[in-house]
Amino acid sequence: MKTLYIECNMGAAGDMLMAALSDLIDDPRAFIDRMNALGLPGVRLDRHPSEKCGVTGTHIAVTVDGEEEHSEDVHEHGEGTGDEEGTGNREQGTGEEEGTGNREQGTGEEACPGHDHAHPHDHDHPHDHDHYQNSTLHSSLSTLDSNSTLHSPLSTLDHPHPHHHHATLSDIHAIISALPVPEAVRADANAVYALIADAEARVHGHPVDQVHFHEVGALDAVADVVGVCMLMHEIAPERVVVSPVHVGCGEVRCAHGVLPVPAPATALLLEGLPIYGGAIRGELCTPTGAALLRHFADAFGDMPVMTLRRTGCGMGAKDFEWTNCVRAMLGDTADATDSAAELSCNLDDMTGEEIGHAVNALRQAGALDVWTQPIQMKKDRPGTLLSVLCPPERESEFAALLLKHTATIGVRARLVRRYTLRREAVTLDSPWGAVRGKRSHGFGVDRVKPEFDDVAAIADREGLTPRQVIDRLNK
Repeated sequence: MKTLYIECNMGAAGDMLMAALSDLIDDPRAFIDRMNALGLPGVRLDRHPSEKCGVTGTHIAVTVDGEEEHSEDVHEHGEGTGDEEGTGNREQGTGEEEGTGNREQGTGEEACPGHDHAHPHDHDHPHDHDHYQNSTLHSSLSTLDSNSTLHSPLSTLDHPHPHHHHATLSDIHAIISALPVPEAVRADANAVYALIADAEARVHGHPVDQVHFHEVGALDAVADVVGVCMLMHEIAPERVVVSPVHVGCGEVRCAHGVLPVPAPATALLLEGLPIYGGAIRGELCTPTGAALLRHFADAFGDMPVMTLRRTGCGMGAKDFEWTNCVRAMLGDTADATDSAAELSCNLDDMTGEEIGHAVNALRQAGALDVWTQPIQMKKDRPGTLLSVLCPPERESEFAALLLKHTATIGVRARLVRRYTLRREAVTLDSPWGAVRGKRSHGFGVDRVKPEFDDVAAIADREGLTPRQVIDRLNK
């Protein structure tokens, strides 16, 4: 099985993911040329080697009209870590929803659009700066309109502040729809933006259709999102596994003040996924990175055993005491292996009906499996061991369900590795017509099992036993 493992021990940002994935394809330079030929107004991608802590990888710089946005982390003494210290990175920002002017997000009209807080500007002339940024982008979007069926989404906005143009989710969809990319890439990009917009709406308490993206940020982020989606389409992994995500810690400075890391939108996008903070002070995972991981990941956990084909290392612009990179590893797994969380509790003061109700609640919540075993407890009381298997990222959710639906006062949890056969639905021919079935294969095994509901229906109709029907199907 063609498996892609993404290692996010130093966080995840859209440009870093794109750089790492570009290392996995045969001609990364041709990919950059294709991206620059898409016609995104004013957007240019440049790919070049980058070294962090003695390790060489790839950095992709995304600029809009020659400018690259940055964020500003805050040190313990309260000062930012701007480009003068080599830490500015326009992708590793908090998003304009927190007022940073980052192209990933954008809802605050009062925020200074396109303003890079890592580079001081003359604040006596903020409107001149904004006017330059927005007028050039506005012109670029109009150029895109003249060369395609896309009507410039920003040119029709009736915004009360002429120097603060914003785009809605439908505007972003219009931009993506006009790009000359495969339909699958377009669908993935729109799905990623839908995740970001939903997080934005929850952060600000607005409906999704009222979420606005800052126009500089919108164009910049579209390049990151579309680029990653194009690479995933070209690599075409059968399974994507992502490590727990390092989000960083501390604070990030924005136009409205200092905000915690991870940023609010990022935290919402990572809900239900394994994350951790660590000792690195700074924003390591951005909303764009979080949305891309959530969309493409099939599982989160340890790297599976695989025969490695290629590795990619996407570098960020910030400098830390640890290597600031995302690694992508493409390989072949002999068969399907993954991890699962196994939770269990001992029960000696519940009726059989109550335990049955708890089992049904766990199954309805999407447990991978639920089972009970008779056990002997203290004071020689007979009891029941209730166990549930679930995805690792849902461990805390199922622990809460066990505590809610049983009388236990504690739940045990452990991570287990599973060896699973690949499964697919098939249709079996029989003397009685089509019968649904499931094919399971891998590890040298290949077998087909008919759906018992279909078997039972045939047995009842034909006056046979289920075993007689199954024997006929197996001939």
